[in-house]
Amino acid sequence: MNGQRCRTIGSAWAIGQGLLSALAPGVSVAVIKRLLGTNFENADDLEAKPAYVRQLRALGIGLAAAGIAGLAMERVSGNPEDSSEPDR
Repeated sequence: MNGQRCRTIGSAWAIGQGLLSALAPGVSVAVIKRLLGTNFENADDLEAKPAYVRQLRALGIGLAAAGIAGLAMERVSGNPEDSSEPDR
């Protein structure tokens, strides 16, 4: 798999993950609770504070914006991946 394709897939993943975190932070909270539950007792009793949920939304927005910027840079560049190497 070439580098440009990997960067494009990574940018698309960042957009998707960021949108998920921004629009449904409860999913991230549930995953974190499940991960904590494997090592700690009573992890299901934990409640996420509103400030934490806001921070998750802000992180999601930032991640989506970074993914959009990365995708835009890939589309605009138009240069081959290794433009510094001479043609063979």
